Amino acid sequence: MESFEVHEHDVLVIGAGGAGLRAAIEASAMGCSVGLVTKSLLGKAHTVMAEGGIAAAMGNRWPEDNWEVHFRDTMRGGKMLNNWRMAQLHAQEAPERVMELEDWGALFDRTDDGLISQRDFGGHKYARLAHVGDRTGLEMIRTLQQRTVQLGIDVFMECTVTDLLQSEGKVSGAFGYWRETGAFIAFEAPSVVLATGGIGKSFKVTSNSWEYTGDGHAMALRAGAKLINMEFVQFHPTGMVWPPSVKGLLVTESVRGDGGVLKNSEGKRFMFDYVPDVFRGQYAQTEDEGDRWYTDPDNNKRPPELLPRDEVARAINSEVKAGRGSPHGGVFLDIASRRSPAEILKRLPSMHHQFKELADVDITAEPMEVGPTCHYVMGGVEVDADTGAASRVPGLFAAGEVSGGMHGSNRLGGNSLSDLLVFGCRAGLGAAAYVTGLGDRRPTVDQDVVDAATATALRPFELEGGENPYTLHSELQQTMNDLVGIIRKEAEMTEALTKIDELKERAQHLVVQGGREFNPGWHLALDLRNMLLVSECVARAALLRQESRGGHTRDDYPAMDPAWRQKLLVCSGTGDGPVKVEEEGMPPMRDDLAALFQKDELKKYLTPAELANVPDAADAKES
Repeated sequence: MESFEVHEHDVLVIGAGGAGLRAAIEASAMGCSVGLVTKSLLGKAHTVMAEGGIAAAMGNRWPEDNWEVHFRDTMRGGKMLNNWRMAQLHAQEAPERVMELEDWGALFDRTDDGLISQRDFGGHKYARLAHVGDRTGLEMIRTLQQRTVQLGIDVFMECTVTDLLQSEGKVSGAFGYWRETGAFIAFEAPSVVLATGGIGKSFKVTSNSWEYTGDGHAMALRAGAKLINMEFVQFHPTGMVWPPSVKGLLVTESVRGDGGVLKNSEGKRFMFDYVPDVFRGQYAQTEDEGDRWYTDPDNNKRPPELLPRDEVARAINSEVKAGRGSPHGGVFLDIASRRSPAEILKRLPSMHHQFKELADVDITAEPMEVGPTCHYVMGGVEVDADTGAASRVPGLFAAGEVSGGMHGSNRLGGNSLSDLLVFGCRAGLGAAAYVTGLGDRRPTVDQDVVDAATATALRPFELEGGENPYTLHSELQQTMNDLVGIIRKEAEMTEALTKIDELKERAQHLVVQGGREFNPGWHLALDLRNMLLVSECVARAALLRQESRGGHTRDDYPAMDPAWRQKLLVCSGTGDGPVKVEEEGMPPMRDDLAALFQKDELKKYLTPAELANVPDAADAKES
């Protein structure tokens, strides 16, 4: 029988990015024994790549800003498909979570009067992103990491969890392996918080780090939880397309927030041609007005370069398809002609250093070639907004990108980091409360379940003459990139599902060479199990949603349909057969929150029947 080490905790947190660290801190503060597992090293989570800032309506630069305005911006960005309760809690609690970071030692940039500085970002009415130059994610992780160490939380680095363990339908722990040695490890824990991030490595061109293989999404699905909104994949509009050394690497939205503009091969600022009707009254009609907004936002409208990410990505894609793209298939992002070198170096030091060192591109002297890159998945585990508890699986919680609902069909820049803090905290609190409520009735780990997880992990070593995991991964990435990418069609997605079914069958015969000691081929073989499952979820949900909304654009259904706003697409399945996708009704927004919108705006999103139930207060002037 295979031997493995066993660790016992009250709460196990899988993932050590912003959400995982914040959940671990909160659960520990509630008196729980906490284990924190990370595939990478502590402090190296993908959160460090978030450069722009943390969205929070603190009002430090614009006193007019408040949680209601932030809530409204978030709902607009998600095209009203957001879980309104999550959007409300996020907007209300984000300022407190930012101040908490400062109390724990985070060093934010300051305003002239000593307050935390806040910058502009796409889709946000006011400058509300608390930032540390363009290294905000790094500072956030550094602060949370130090707090975690200070609290004495047990950290398991370079350890990958492959399966959740259950007893009678309840979570009882998790199973995984040490990446260095290949030795197996089991965790006995009645409460597990998933904070595993996204799914980007299923796509060929992505800003995501190597850890983002959909582990949490897939494990939750196999455990019986539901995934929602999986059709909504955000392609960040400004990933580098040239030189090859930096292809897919993100250019922070801060570049546009600080004055950068998008131009096509003819030198035209094309975004003015792509302002959709739902946003037309909120964005500048001329370049002069857009430029004036940077210094006088009260009397001018923001430039369309700061539209939500889905709109900008589609516009870039259209320009390239029309033959007006840059030489390497993108467009030009120019801040060099708009700001002085000294100002760029002060406000965007990481951007300048990164591209100068990696690609010899000097952003103070020349424009960048950028295009859409797979960046974020809005879909994830369906959770209770207040506690982070996963649907249908007692003891399972989720926070951050692995959870669904908060961002609707599209996430606003900056809302990710505040999402991690707000719902990481709530998931940690919910997990601790769940453990306390169990008392002595904790589920136990079933040896048969552990043996099954062990057998699954060892299977690639036991076959001969099978499939190469690197070949399958490459084919999956190409399939998702070409057939389920930024612009989707029924025939292409049907073809993608046929290909995914073929890859799933071939994945049953994956073979790896060598032993278990730090074997990347074996690691990929196990990750492919997850990537194939979440890719199927994305493709099946995208095929079913016959409209275009947010991060889901159908070439054959180009319009947004109010009838579809009432529907969530819910994925379920164990991974053994086809993923099942069903429609689930959207709960109506609370009257006092609906009243924050003008009825004329809501007409763009709601059906006549829904609109009839909106209170008259919604005709009030927007603050």
